[in-house]
Amino acid sequence: MLLNRNAVSQLEDVPIEAVKGRSLWADARARFFRNKAATASLFVLIALGLFALFGGLLAQYERDFVDFTLIGSNAYKGVPSIETGHYFGTDSSGRDLYARVVQGTGISLMVGIVGALVAVVVGTLFGASAGYFGGKIDNVMMRFVDILMSIPFMFVLILMLVIFGRSIFMLFVGIGLISWLDMARIARGQTLSIKNKEFVEVAVATGVHPLRIILRHVVPNLLGIVIVYATLLIPSLIIFESFISFLGLGVQEPNTSLGALISEGAEQMQYGLTWQLYFPIAFFVITIFAFFFVGDGLRDALDPKDR
Repeated sequence: MLLNRNAVSQLEDVPIEAVKGRSLWADARARFFRNKAATASLFVLIALGLFALFGGLLAQYERDFVDFTLIGSNAYKGVPSIETGHYFGTDSSGRDLYARVVQGTGISLMVGIVGALVAVVVGTLFGASAGYFGGKIDNVMMRFVDILMSIPFMFVLILMLVIFGRSIFMLFVGIGLISWLDMARIARGQTLSIKNKEFVEVAVATGVHPLRIILRHVVPNLLGIVIVYATLLIPSLIIFESFISFLGLGVQEPNTSLGALISEGAEQMQYGLTWQLYFPIAFFVITIFAFFFVGDGLRDALDPKDR
């Protein structure tokens, strides 16, 4: 009893402001930063983003500048060198590879992030609406998703790029057609369980508009799985764009992406110009693995079963 009284007296001396709980997001943040691989990968992604944004300030040459004195002699004059200002060497056309890797990294990141953002917004709203309304509306909306998923979009995208022109805009259109479908199915499945919760039933009983319920009550409770899926979707879209660019149907000159640079570097391997492949593929691999590690860290941090 004496111990209990002492404990109570000690608690009474502690100000109420000092007794603070920790929210679920704060708990998830702490769990994420305990994951060393995910934390290191997050800093790597930040460094890659800064490289894509400000790396061009360190370039000694413009990405479109052609040094005609190097054409035909790249094997011994276009090697990576700090003295010449070609940090990553030059490509087969005599252009500075460092400046082109900066641009390629930025475009690849833009394709992945914008594509994932479109998938999250469209897929989450579509899937949450289907799951909340249910019944015939759910059946019609999800059968529409099934029909779209059955279409071989790789061939459709190739036809679109050939017919309407090879541009970044058409690449975004093609990627946007397929990136939101899986997100819609995931959001719909989660919404089916969320809409039976007490806070949703209270909102319905008080006459809140269904659209407001979806935006204010359902979608915020999907943020955990949405963030994880978006983080894992970004590298998939980067790989998809790189494959299209590797085929020569993606980003066109004078712009470039990591996939296009890898394609150009692979063609020069037989001539001994190995650096033209090694630098782009190194940035590509680092970017992909960093996103995957961050996605795994977020999945573990936001999993309520592991709390």
